[in-house]
Amino acid sequence: MLDQILVIIGITTLVMFSPGPDLVIVIRNTLTGGRAGGFKTSAGILLGNMVHITYCAVGIGLLISQSIVAFNILKYAGVLYLLYLGFISLRNSNKTMSLEVNADDAGTLKQTRTWFLQGFVSNVLNPKGTLFYLGVFTMVITPETSTFATVILSAISVGVSGLFWLIFVTTLDRRFVRNALEKGQVTVNRLFGGLLIFLGVRIAFLER
Repeated sequence: MLDQILVIIGITTLVMFSPGPDLVIVIRNTLTGGRAGGFKTSAGILLGNMVHITYCAVGIGLLISQSIVAFNILKYAGVLYLLYLGFISLRNSNKTMSLEVNADDAGTLKQTRTWFLQGFVSNVLNPKGTLFYLGVFTMVITPETSTFATVILSAISVGVSGLFWLIFVTTLDRRFVRNALEKGQVTVNRLFGGLLIFLGVRIAFLER
């Protein structure tokens, strides 16, 4: 099982460092909502990870990967959501605002739900998440793997993701980083909007 643990840690770490919709949304929400925005978006992403793990564990992930219709429904729903977020960022790119976060605003229930849902929806509707966890469950976690070992390996994968987001958001929310980004806020907003649209288009052409 030690070999499986090391493989899970290695694969998950590599995936976390690869650019994708989750990374872009966490960066954007951290810059506009501080650590609260980043952590709550990350929490939504982690819940999305658990959704992927659950359906892959029961075999639905294999069905999605083999069914063109199911795969395309998931894929294009994700594409539309990313394009929507991208166009919203571009539309608001000229609206500069201080990146200093007001504690009262950051803690509102509505804003918390928005951050959380953006992370969750982005992750769940990303077909790459399905393919990643399906790959893990077919290469590392096999039918011969016990239920206990499966739970442990899945928890380790989510734990590695959670630790990554904790370090990433904390670093991004440092004052000198925020001050540097605030000076070029219009450019940053346009960059994130363009990245989200680019990722949406890229996923649209993703093959099974």
